[in-house]
Parts: sequence; C-alpha cells; structure tokens
Amino acid sequence: MRSIARLICQSLLAFAAVARAATYSNALRDTDGSDPHIAWTGGYYYLMTTTWTDLEITRATTLEGLKTGERKTVWTDTTASRCCNVWAPELHYIDNSWYIYYTAGSSENLDLQRAHVLQGGASPWDDDFSYLAQLTDVWGIDGTVVRFTSGNYFAYSCFSTNNLQSLCIAPLTSPGELGATTVISEPTEDWEIVDTPVNEGPAALYHGGKTYIAYSASYCWTASYQLGLLTWDGSGDPTSASSWAKSGPVFSSANGNYGTGHNGFFTSPDGTEIWNVYHATSNSAGTCDGNRYTSAQIVNWNSDGSPNFGTAAALGTVLTGPSGE
Repeated sequence: MRSIARLICQSLLAFAAVARAATYSNALRDTDGSDPHIAWTGGYYYLMTTTWTDLEITRATTLEGLKTGERKTVWTDTTASRCCNVWAPELHYIDNSWYIYYTAGSSENLDLQRAHVLQGGASPWDDDFSYLAQLTDVWGIDGTVVRFTSGNYFAYSCFSTNNLQSLCIAPLTSPGELGATTVISEPTEDWEIVDTPVNEGPAALYHGGKTYIAYSASYCWTASYQLGLLTWDGSGDPTSASSWAKSGPVFSSANGNYGTGHNGFFTSPDGTEIWNVYHATSNSAGTCDGNRYTSAQIVNWNSDGSPNFGTAAALGTVLTGPSGE
C-alpha cells in the first residue's frame, strides 16, 4: 500500500509540475515589447522585439520564462544609413541557416527606413550574425518571409502608386535579394483608415492548404490599430492582389489592451498548435513608442478552417500554455 501511495503521490507531483510549466500570463515583456516575433527551435522560444537601437534575442524554454529569460545582443550598427530606428526584427530559417530580417534607417528622420537582413548559422543563439544585404531601395518596413511551394517570398509595408501605406510582396531570389515587387493590399476599408490609412506588419500563417497574411491596419497612435487578414486559397498568382481575399478586423482592442497589432506566429513545442504573439498598450489613446508590451495567445479555428484569434485577455490572466511545454 505504501508503494502504491508513493506512486500516486509522485504522479500527482509530476502532473502539478506539468500544470505549472504549462501556464503563463501576459505580458511576456512589459516595455520595449513592440513588433514581437517568436521562433521555437531546439527546445527554446526565441523572442525578438523592437529595442529601437540594436537587435536583441531573449530565449527561454517556456512562455512564462521569457519574462526573465536569457538576453543577448546579436547586432549593433554604426553605418549612418542603418544605424538607428531599428524596428521589427524577425528570425527565419532558410537553407540550414538563421536570418534576421529587420527595418533600420538614419537618426535624422524616418525617410531612410529600409528592409535589411543579417545571416547567421545553424543556431540562432550560438552562432554570430553578419550583415548580408539591404533589400529595398525605397522606403519599406516590417518585412517577413512568406513560404509557397514555388519558393520563398518577402512581404513588407510599402507605399503604393496611390501614395498609401500598403502591403508589398516580392520573390526572395536568395535570402538577401528580391525579385519584382507588387502591391497585394491597400488600406481602403473603414477599419484600415482610422486617422491614417495604414497596412503594415504582415505575418504569414498556414493552415488547411491555405496561406494567410495577418497585418496591422490603421494608425498605431490610435486604439483602432488592429489586425486584418488576407487569404490565399492556393489558386492564382500570390503576387497579384486579386488572388487575396481581405477580411477584418480579426483582432482588436479588448480588456484593457489597446492597439493589438503587429503580430507574429509560432508553433507550440510539440508542433500541434499555432500561437499568435502581438503587442498592445494600456494607453487607451494608442501609442507607437516603447510603452507597448508583448503578449501571446493560441490561435483557434473556425468551422470553415479560417483562423480565430479570439479576444485579447486582460493582463495577468492565467492562461494555459502551449502544448508540449
């Protein structure tokens, strides 16, 4: 009887340990949590956010652990044209190496904001990064990698011929070079033009044979900064705007979280779930500065297979963590 009781006790303790490891609360980063991106690989979450001055990675084995995780500065730059206003870094694995795509420009103003890329090695933590290329010759921000069977593409925020801040896409002929660029979305819906027409911060999601691009709409200095969604059903040219169906808003201010936007997607440790990482602010007027925090929540699915982002939970709410933690 004692051995049975001991086994039961050990099982309960093990279950409690798993339960503790699989819970977390937002925010994952209280300040300088803008433009978050998470990649899961090799037993760690790797978080990058906008620090404004350099590129920094935080890693931990759980979402909750990111609050106090190891931090490492992986890049600083003194080149005048890309030294400053460093935004929206993202880690992407291409051809057995890690790359960081990011936005940077000069210290004087934002006119020189361009998309840039660093090349790393097999490990995003142990291997060094070196400067690879500037991807755009004109103003462009918030770049991300979108993967199709035909190859990798680069989606980013650009200005269209109508002088609207829009979404562009171009084939990545190599990790550091773009092909011809086309516009796939302009801000024309009521929920995309609050204060200023904006489409920015694209993030790719794949499910059920479809490719989705979530993006941020309206001006970030408003509480109406929120997510819209483009859907490609697998037919048509993905570089053509007519191949994408727009819907939204799909994720908006709620429960004291304002300006819920500029998101990214990552998988759970066991690969069975897709999660949404995003920034928000407690300022009901919205903000574009470092007073934005990083939060994450699971993506669920509607009956038609489309993503359901749910509602941003109030800060401090205890949530169930990703499967496999």
